[in-house]
Amino acid sequence: MRELYPEINASNSYRLKVDPVHTIYVEEAGNPRGIPVIFLHGGPGSGCNENHRRYFNPKKYRVVLFDQRGCHRSTPAGETRNNSTPDLLQDIERIREHLGIEQWLVFGGSWGATLGLLYAQSHPSRVLGMILRGTFLARQKDLDWFGRKGASMIFPDYWQDFAGIIPDPERSDLISAYYTRVHGADREAREAAAMAWSKWAGRLVTYLLPGADYTPGDVGKTVREVLIETHYAMHRYFIDENRILDNAALLPPVPVRIVHGRRDLTCTLDASWSLHRALPDSELVIVKEGGHLAGEPVMVDALVTATDDMAKRLG
Repeated sequence: MRELYPEINASNSYRLKVDPVHTIYVEEAGNPRGIPVIFLHGGPGSGCNENHRRYFNPKKYRVVLFDQRGCHRSTPAGETRNNSTPDLLQDIERIREHLGIEQWLVFGGSWGATLGLLYAQSHPSRVLGMILRGTFLARQKDLDWFGRKGASMIFPDYWQDFAGIIPDPERSDLISAYYTRVHGADREAREAAAMAWSKWAGRLVTYLLPGADYTPGDVGKTVREVLIETHYAMHRYFIDENRILDNAALLPPVPVRIVHGRRDLTCTLDASWSLHRALPDSELVIVKEGGHLAGEPVMVDALVTATDDMAKRLG
């Protein structure tokens, strides 16, 4: 079973001013003459970390990572102004142009897979290939799975904690109810809602871990992350319904490997299955024991195998 590559430091880091509001953090690692790859983190609202560099052979890849607008080391943290999917797609192009990269491999998981697919549809000539994990297609039914009826049937106890802080009249649209509180002026209500949202999402992601019962960490950090996440969810991720599958023909004819854990209850397997059906030349790897987390050993094995195989194919 493959493991992450050894720890590696960033070779360069940058702060790019992308508009009057936002400055994004960008870093590089690995071989500056290697195959360029852009790593797209999930969320929206999270960010990159040191382990994300380690899915790639540092001798083969030039790894580019960035924190999306309002996320982690990008500033202002938690900022939702000028923060939409088209803005993020423009940022990816700004990074590519800034680094002088002609084409690159796109690697994205969960929301990062959504962003990667949209980028490939809008800039097909810039994409060498794609590795996608736990595909999220940002359809209404994907939102409903999280915030209406879906995961609630599997985790009714956790759901009670999530829905229970919202009064009955508002429970028909929990995403709107949470958005109103997290973006409201009442600090106590904002923090309580952000912590409850984060706990529900975290429990879905970590349920396979031994003894797991996720508890959010720092309140301020949690609020900043949930501000971004609810902002995107409330605006349906700033894309039309089923845009990705309806426009599958716009994706470039490049190697695509889709990796999805069969036990993923955050982004369900039907999304990757539907994408694979829309891209008959793609490879779909269903990880029998895998969930949503990229760091689960079986998922690490599948993803590092994918990057190693892609390096051989593109090299």
